[in-house]
Amino acid sequence: MTIATKAWVKRNLGFDPIATPAPAATFAIAAAASKSAQPEDFQREIIDFDSEGPEGAAFFAFTTATGLSRFTDIPWPEGLAPKTDATARKGPAGALPKAHALVVTWTVDEGHALSRVLTPGKDSSNDYVPYRHNFAQISKKMRKGCPAMNAGRLGAYWTGTIAGKQVVYFKSDSHLSQDTKTAPKAGETLPNEDVWQQIIAEVQPEIVITTGTAGGIGTDCEVGDVVVSPIVAFDCSKWLARESFAKENFKSAAPPTRLFSAARTLFKANSERLPPDNTRAPKIIRATSVSKAVLTTDFFGFDTSDNHYGLKGLGAVSEMGDAILGLARSRAASKVPVWLAVRNVSDPQIKAEGTLQEQARIAAQIYKGFGRWSSVCSAIVCWALIAA
Repeated sequence: MTIATKAWVKRNLGFDPIATPAPAATFAIAAAASKSAQPEDFQREIIDFDSEGPEGAAFFAFTTATGLSRFTDIPWPEGLAPKTDATARKGPAGALPKAHALVVTWTVDEGHALSRVLTPGKDSSNDYVPYRHNFAQISKKMRKGCPAMNAGRLGAYWTGTIAGKQVVYFKSDSHLSQDTKTAPKAGETLPNEDVWQQIIAEVQPEIVITTGTAGGIGTDCEVGDVVVSPIVAFDCSKWLARESFAKENFKSAAPPTRLFSAARTLFKANSERLPPDNTRAPKIIRATSVSKAVLTTDFFGFDTSDNHYGLKGLGAVSEMGDAILGLARSRAASKVPVWLAVRNVSDPQIKAEGTLQEQARIAAQIYKGFGRWSSVCSAIVCWALIAA
């Protein structure tokens, strides 16, 4: 049973995030460093925090966390190691190239982890090719200051192969939670759905995977566990509460599991970088019902011991975007490829102690300490799904 408390953070990251807050230099977002920071500020901090940037260096100097410079190469099965294209393949007129698989991740540190595992030698921040196809049109729906508008692009990508199958790896700068806070008008779509529809149409994949971090729901989760879900569900009670899909769920085909055992073995190479309080090796959890699936909220919620956000029983993990993929595929006129949500637990249930703002701060600090390392686990599971 895992419940993250202030004491848990101190044991695993070396400081009490409330009694001894991390210095301002350890934050990517100035508002998140403030004593008056709101949960939404921590949400943006999670998206923008860069463990390879100045804030990451400051965080490592203040805490016991470690960066990907400590990454141990993964001993892939013979003939199945991911291969990075020397030059990213390109599609016509700024489009993405066609491929067997499309893998999409979201935060800066998720991008670092995914690229370290699946495109070795090419980093998502420094090397991936900027993707701006139809940015001018799609960005008309976006608000000033969101990640995509700040970057002037929809994302960045690289290409490679797994078991001879071509793969497009896409680090998205478009986010359901950030692009806009205005519900679409009747008959219109959200910008993040537009991005999904466009990149899937360009790649024409047989399998689409959305992957990254999520908050665990319940006390059985440990940091590094990976939920593989062909089911995504919405829990919208804020700015999308009036939408027809606000409480809807979507289902795809069951995932191929042939290489899951091998994936669990491959976790071991870097499992020592996960929290010392972990009591076991990370699990791969197959979602077979909505209550064990990936839950998408329209607010920055996380599971607390007093169930403050009412997440208990709604899913295995919560995050803020994956159900848009299910929504997009349900509306697609073209052939619907197999799609999956692969989410790693980056922070466990949070103890209901102190204020809700303090609990949000704790959740964000745990992400900053272990988000990249738990994302290594989900990247390995993406490999297993594509190579199977």
